[in-house]
Amino acid sequence: MEMKEFGLNDVVEMKKGHPCGANAWKIIRMGADIRIKCEGCQHSVMIPRNEFNKKMKKVLVKAETE
Repeated sequence: MEMKEFGLNDVVEMKKGHPCGANAWKIIRMGADIRIKCEGCQHSVMIPRNEFNKKMKKVLVKAETE
């Protein structure tokens, strides 16, 4: 399985959309668990990193690095 490249503040698309209708999620915390926030309704969810790797489809917007 390929390793997907993602970082803090990236906007990603998940395999399943959120019930609010949006499918864009912003990564707001990274560690053993990853917290993502829905771009539609601002609801946040924390999921284990290995589960996130399985459920992430692609990076929509790469965060700007300073």
